[in-house]
Amino acid sequence: MKTLLLLTLMLSPLVLVDFSNDPETSRWYIVDDGVMGGRSQGNFSITKKGVAVFEGTVSLENNGGFSSLRYRLPKTQEITQKSAKLYLKGDGKNYQFRIKRSSRDYHSYIFDFQTSGEWEEVIVPLEKMYPAFRGRNLAMEDYPADQIEEITFLIGNKKPESFRLEISKIELF
Repeated sequence: MKTLLLLTLMLSPLVLVDFSNDPETSRWYIVDDGVMGGRSQGNFSITKKGVAVFEGTVSLENNGGFSSLRYRLPKTQEITQKSAKLYLKGDGKNYQFRIKRSSRDYHSYIFDFQTSGEWEEVIVPLEKMYPAFRGRNLAMEDYPADQIEEITFLIGNKKPESFRLEISKIELF
């Protein structure tokens, strides 16, 4: 019976964020290239329909070029799931989904994806997320998919542009 319970838990989706059920915003924050002197500006809000909106402009002025939306989980989450599912609607632009095992890590594990302009489910194979720091790939193992403490959405396509990404739910399965 214990084995069946463990197998069920391993196969059950783990909802990290569901804006329609819990529009908590205090753990979400914007980090733009202003930390390095850039001029990009991102904003975060939640609609009355329970959808998060990450929008703004990316500027290349003063060596800028990115905006990110970050979420620090209430505690480090041990995981057994092998994929993430992002329920979102983009603007046809490229974004990154990033994971940090620990918020103290300097590097993130990255998955690049392009949005379609429609509501969609983006599937992220966790073990294929590659390590990088400040735009440089690192000579390290890919994400071991064992724990998670922080997630990030980032736009930085090396061009000035406005952006809008709507997010309804993030789960692991």
